[in-house]
Amino acid sequence: MKVIFQDPASSSHQQECKNVIISILKFYIAQNSEAGSVGVSLIVWLAAGMFTAIGAYCYAELGTLIRRSGGDYAYILEAFGPFCAFIRLWIEAIVVRPVTITIVSLTFAIYVLKPFYPDCSPPEYLPVMLAILLIVLMTAINCISVKAAKFVQNAFTYAKVVALVLIILTGAWLLIRGRPENYESFENLWENTPTDMTKISLAFYAGLFAYSGWNFLNYIVDEMKNPKRDLPLSIAISIPVCTIIYTLTNVALYTTLSPEEMLETPAVAVLFANKNYGWFGLVMPLAVACSTIGTTNGLILTSSRLFYVGAREDQMPFVFGMINRKTSTPIPAVIFTGLLSMGYLLLSKDVYSLMNYMQISYWLAIAGAILSLFWLRRKMPNAPRPIKVNLFWPAIFFIGCCLLVIIPIYAAFKDTMIGLAIMFSAVPVYLIFIQWKNKPKFVEKISECITIFCQKVFLVDYTKDD
Repeated sequence: MKVIFQDPASSSHQQECKNVIISILKFYIAQNSEAGSVGVSLIVWLAAGMFTAIGAYCYAELGTLIRRSGGDYAYILEAFGPFCAFIRLWIEAIVVRPVTITIVSLTFAIYVLKPFYPDCSPPEYLPVMLAILLIVLMTAINCISVKAAKFVQNAFTYAKVVALVLIILTGAWLLIRGRPENYESFENLWENTPTDMTKISLAFYAGLFAYSGWNFLNYIVDEMKNPKRDLPLSIAISIPVCTIIYTLTNVALYTTLSPEEMLETPAVAVLFANKNYGWFGLVMPLAVACSTIGTTNGLILTSSRLFYVGAREDQMPFVFGMINRKTSTPIPAVIFTGLLSMGYLLLSKDVYSLMNYMQISYWLAIAGAILSLFWLRRKMPNAPRPIKVNLFWPAIFFIGCCLLVIIPIYAAFKDTMIGLAIMFSAVPVYLIFIQWKNKPKFVEKISECITIFCQKVFLVDYTKDD
């Protein structure tokens, strides 16, 4: 099923929303388009899951060694100092996370509205208003209670898994039934396999995007009751389960859809549901909407902790490091994350491109975090490590990260250079606002007034530890 929008001439803003949603959906199926054949596509899904599992395993050592929230920002800060850490913080907190929240919330709006407008586009600005409503709601929940945010995360994760399991069971039934049309996609498993390794590499690159979130728990380590037990246990369960579900889901999709349909259709799960479930196919766009709610909540939860940790390290405004004593949540950081995401909605036409530019900085940061593991082994050789990985695994993962940085330079030089330019825009910000200590007094006075105002409005203060 294709999403139908208004004529571009009737609403330029509606066309911008269309461009964003189509772009992000195409990014999700880019793995299949670059892989070329069914066999390579399934291998890439498995390989991406295994690569992610190695990275999560390495992060488990870092997360149990450095028990501070902030993820790779905290690890780079400990190993390489404040300058490198700030570059990571700037890109992740100011651009990557808010832009991702914007894209996901717009996707939510389109899928929620689709059942009500099956043959026409929704009214102008309605998708944007609904996306804003989702961001406001998730921001409010994350301000009210950490438990409420975690409940939302768990509930909508279950909803997403139920939808994927439904697809898998349907595919299994179709294969057991044994009709020839359900086996057509598997008859020529390696047909159209690309000989250009760049295409296979890009398929792997896009496949990893589907596994994004594998390191989110490391951003909230100091809010976990028993990170030494819970962090590695969560990783050991979640990554293999995701890999199995993603791979089996793609096998199930091929029982109904041809490789050509997989390439041409932006929303493959919806087309699969329409072909197999009839009127019950309505459940699939709702399942996608549930998935995006959980994703938006998780992004706001972890992104606000980035601001919070950055403020505690004097690399963000002080107020972001304060929490509400009653709710135990960093309300200013949560609200700023939501406002920043809503601000990017005004730039919806360019949001996807901006996200595409950021991928190189993302993998550079991951590579930096893995380097910190090697450095901390030398710097802190006797520190207690509940999990101590064999250095073979971080070495393999670091080489993979380097390839993920080098390949885009060859395949998309312009986008890569723009991404690097945006990343290094953090340098003047660091020199002016952090490195420069003797600022004029009026600057400090303004900062102090803003901090006091936010403290009064949000009833926030530093914790006893701070």
